[in-house]
Amino acid sequence: MDLCRANIYRLEPTPEQADAFSQWVGACRYVYNLALEQRRDFWRPGRRINYLSQQSEITTLRAEVDWLRAVPVHALQMAVRAVDTAYQRFFAGLGEYPKPHRKFRRDSFTLPDPSYLGFRRYNKHHGAIRVPKLGWIRLRGWRPLGGELRSVTISRKAGHWYASVSWRKEVADSAKSILPAVGIDRGIKVFAALSNGRMVVPLNAFKRIEGRLAKAQRQLARKTKFSANWIKQKARISRMYTHAANARKDFLHKLSINIAKSHGVVKIEDLRVRNMSASAKGTVENPGRNVKAKSGLNRSILDQGWGMFATMLSYKLAACGGELLKVEAAYTSQTCAECGVIDRESRIDQATFKCRHCGHANNADINAARNILQARAIAVEPPKRILRRVGKRKHREGVVHAA
Repeated sequence: MDLCRANIYRLEPTPEQADAFSQWVGACRYVYNLALEQRRDFWRPGRRINYLSQQSEITTLRAEVDWLRAVPVHALQMAVRAVDTAYQRFFAGLGEYPKPHRKFRRDSFTLPDPSYLGFRRYNKHHGAIRVPKLGWIRLRGWRPLGGELRSVTISRKAGHWYASVSWRKEVADSAKSILPAVGIDRGIKVFAALSNGRMVVPLNAFKRIEGRLAKAQRQLARKTKFSANWIKQKARISRMYTHAANARKDFLHKLSINIAKSHGVVKIEDLRVRNMSASAKGTVENPGRNVKAKSGLNRSILDQGWGMFATMLSYKLAACGGELLKVEAAYTSQTCAECGVIDRESRIDQATFKCRHCGHANNADINAARNILQARAIAVEPPKRILRRVGKRKHREGVVHAA
């Protein structure tokens, strides 16, 4: 099978290279919005506007707009490809209607042709990546790629530039794991309760910065918009958000690989996180109830990263020969793991479960994890695949590109 992964590095560009990156990001945003406007406003019955037709117009556009010539053509083509993918996801029911890109949001571009790219090591802690038109750019935190270099996505986050270097390697299928199975109950007070009795304390990355973030946002509100001090304060807030996101991702990576290496089958609840964290504000005619409490609950749910944790478990278990299964979430916290009787009164409080029928007592989360382990796995529909045209040929021969 093909193993596809990506390594993320922090870049250390020179001022000239950083200025070029900013220009390229702006050019890709300009082309993206232009392609989106063309599809949205210039569509007519009988007029076919797709990726191939728009890609062919990039050469003409570069001839008319001088500053687009300084940008690699492949990066502009990938911006048009992003519009095509966004529309296909929308029509497949996997996303919202595409929106224009705004400045300082989604500041990134992709270089997909490996023949124009390079990757090498400078010393023990630093390496470099070769980018068309700019040459070699130093990067921090060296670690070698696990396979053949495929593409590079360069993005700006909190004032720093990062390179996501994707690589591919053909490996033999992993042997099926013979390690024990485990059930996991995800929560807020206890991030993960395992059926073997282990309980994982949550990180609460956002909650740790919530007070400082509120103070920083109040300071931002008192500054003149787009002034020098406003821009500095905005950068501080961005760094705080990035720090929390990095801490959360590090926590989830370490926990998921630990579980994947010690268990062959992992069962979790099929949680609908988007529905669980939906706003309770309501409308003017039908206002919601307990809006403030629900808002705090939503923040706590999203702070845990349940969906990201499930995604990490899925691909890490697959690499280790294991399997991730999902079960129905209904009544797992109200069912006795010993006798199987469902009684909501047995859940005494957040942490205590005592069955009123057989007398079994245990931690409520551990009891739920045992029920998850014993439950029957459900068939979860995979995300709909998006069919693309390959070159000028129609989709055939089983060529499918996942969304």
